[in-house]
Amino acid sequence: MKLVVFDVDGTLVDSQGLILAAMDSALAGAGLAPLPRADVLSIVGLSLPVAVARLLPEAPPGVQQLVTDGYKSAYAAARSAQAAPLYDGVGDCLDRLAMRDDLLLAVATGKSRRGLDAVIAAHGWQGRFISLQTADAHPSKPHPAMLHAALSESGVDADDALMIGDTSFDMQMARNAGMAGFGVAWGYHPRAELMQAGAAHIFDDYASLTQAIEEWSA
Repeated sequence: MKLVVFDVDGTLVDSQGLILAAMDSALAGAGLAPLPRADVLSIVGLSLPVAVARLLPEAPPGVQQLVTDGYKSAYAAARSAQAAPLYDGVGDCLDRLAMRDDLLLAVATGKSRRGLDAVIAAHGWQGRFISLQTADAHPSKPHPAMLHAALSESGVDADDALMIGDTSFDMQMARNAGMAGFGVAWGYHPRAELMQAGAAHIFDDYASLTQAIEEWSA
């Protein structure tokens, strides 16, 4: 058996608008000025407390916690109003891979389990993934704990597993777990950062990514 592990934000779903709006709201609620768009998107993939600490290194812990709590509330409210859309080709990719008897699918995301459950419900993915790893129970990416758990739950060795993600954190996490990493160019970190972090390949669309996964797992 082979295992393919997907990141969520910036890889499966285009949550950029929700993320930026929620962070603006959280910062305003804490009496802080908005941050540049590029700065906010650069921390997508990290667990939220780690992300906020990286964005606001000079802020006292109380302010960081206020922003963290404000972000959670704002994101949950926005998500309940409208789910983040899928990137083009996601559905076809997952459908094709799910048809394989020798291939298992999993998720490793910096989202909370509640947030991941909402994404799965919104897109009808119940039962699609054999392992769901979130920030609630693990250290932040690029620590390999989430991937170690996915490997354990699926019974697959690291040599037979592949991480798909859009950030350097995903590629570093894969490398730390002894897995190969495929980067996607439509997410939140530039191609050069993905390559530097250890991406074996980088793809510009889901058609080419799907073909590469099928060739890798053949």
